[in-house]
Amino acid sequence: MFKSLKEKLNKAVSKLSEMIYLKGSKEETEESRIEDTTVKKEDKKESKEKADIGFFDRFRITKTIKRALGKEVVLTEEDVEEVLEELELELLEADVAYEVTEKLIQSLRDQLIGRKIGPKEDPEEVIREALKNAIKEVLSQKTVDIYQIIEEKKKRGEPTVILFVGINGTGKTTTIAKLAYLLKKKGYSIVLAAGDTFRAGAIEQLEEHGKRIGVKVIKQQRGADSAAVIYDAIEHAKARGIDVVLADTAGRQATNVNLMEEIRKVVRVTKPDLVIFVGDALTGNDAIIQAEEFNKAVNIEGVILTKVDADAKGGAALSIAYAIGKPILFLGTGQRYEDLEEFSVEWMIDKLFNG
Repeated sequence: MFKSLKEKLNKAVSKLSEMIYLKGSKEETEESRIEDTTVKKEDKKESKEKADIGFFDRFRITKTIKRALGKEVVLTEEDVEEVLEELELELLEADVAYEVTEKLIQSLRDQLIGRKIGPKEDPEEVIREALKNAIKEVLSQKTVDIYQIIEEKKKRGEPTVILFVGINGTGKTTTIAKLAYLLKKKGYSIVLAAGDTFRAGAIEQLEEHGKRIGVKVIKQQRGADSAAVIYDAIEHAKARGIDVVLADTAGRQATNVNLMEEIRKVVRVTKPDLVIFVGDALTGNDAIIQAEEFNKAVNIEGVILTKVDADAKGGAALSIAYAIGKPILFLGTGQRYEDLEEFSVEWMIDKLFNG
């Protein structure tokens, strides 16, 4: 998961740590200017050993780096710029959106230029924390607490209506079933609305999920008005005191004006409490573009990214929330109903630096 992005971030940590090490060593040498033949021989031997053991292995030995420094180092723009420029290109290659890449790089500049690194500090840890802080800034959107919304609506005796939008092939219908499974486990009553009346087999697919997880599906025939189906499901929930309505909609390309107008109509008629965009993490920047278009059309409140377990790059997961200014709520991490992970910034940081 996120293999490419993890590698690029760790590469940046190692390269910046190397730069700090070399800068400290250089300054120490210039100050002392005391060398003898033995030291020169040892330096040559050490340089050869460093070349032999490899770049990343060498700079994981942080205790050696700290001892080599022996003094305070102040980072300058010249020190960090080359590595940051390289990191910028590599982030773009990992499908991180351009504006997000710019935000990350600028945050690193702000944190590192002028930063004093003392002899007792671990250079790798300093750089790693700077990267974590930059990522936290990108993912700092206001959160949406689905459970709080449901509880507040329950107090008023009303069902919470959650509408799912996105294009075909992202796993939207399966994601609805996963969320229904999760909410049911937490003790909420659920009804599903088969609002995708356009795609062949969509109603049957949702019905099958409903049977497996033990929740009712409100449907009409294929080709029926999607807004009418969802409205019926809401009325059903009100009449029977059901807590949550999860409504499917037809997958549509955001560039199709007529279909986007239809989803606007669904929102106007059903007045959902939450509109959630479901995107495929494997499509990278395409998922971000789709989310932006849906957000313009119907003002989505949050995102669920699917197929995250198969996403080697990781750019969409890092970028989509910042691009649309709306939070990631859940991540699809497998094929089972249980494979829906509640998203948090801490989870993302852990996966990128520890997972």
